[in-house]
Amino acid sequence: MAASMPLTDGTGQRAQDEASIEARLPPLLSVIAGMVDLTGFFTLGNVFTAHITGNLVLVSAALVRGGPLNLAQALAIPVFVLAVASAWFVALLSRRTGPSLAQPLLWVQFLLLAAVLIFNVVTKPSADPHGLMAGIAVMIAVSAMACQYALFRLAIPGAISTAVMTGNLTNTVLSLMDALSPARPLLKADTDRLKRSLRLLFGFLLGCILGAVAISLDRDWAWLLPVLLAGVAVFVESGADRFGARSSH
Repeated sequence: MAASMPLTDGTGQRAQDEASIEARLPPLLSVIAGMVDLTGFFTLGNVFTAHITGNLVLVSAALVRGGPLNLAQALAIPVFVLAVASAWFVALLSRRTGPSLAQPLLWVQFLLLAAVLIFNVVTKPSADPHGLMAGIAVMIAVSAMACQYALFRLAIPGAISTAVMTGNLTNTVLSLMDALSPARPLLKADTDRLKRSLRLLFGFLLGCILGAVAISLDRDWAWLLPVLLAGVAVFVESGADRFGARSSH
């Protein structure tokens, strides 16, 4: 009798929540990451705001060859670390766990990107991409992306991160080679993961294209696009939370 009863510990519901949020949120966040990375790189002193390992490579190259060090590229690394740690504190103070953590962290991302937009429109840092104002703007953008990546690890750890596009591209190519080859597959078949990787790759590429178009129109107002999408992410997740709360009663 007891064996036929549904789970009461919330495990099944949490798994459903994780699958639901993974289906709707990562593709949208990948577009935001693409826009922020490209916009920051081309308007704020060639600093990668999303792919921090790129800054690590550039800083290491500058140190080895003895060329001028881009201070913003170097500072982006510890700022990213501190921002991830801050996101952890936000998660702790929110007293939420699992998918419910997404909403407060999405709000933090939205507010940080909105701050970047306002700061850029007011101070016009793109006029001096290697100046102090540009450095401040890019650190805020780096913090926003750090919050996005912390969201993945804390709220939906099973999801494919928007921060590892090289890994996503590698998995996609290998999976496609296995699918097209008549020989024995070299990887464990995972069609669902291939589809998720492709969505993120296309999302990031779309974000880069949209960011490039926005920069060509206005370098400082180009930050409006990621802010709008970050607002959409907050709205979507808030609606999902309200729907989930109603359905649980």
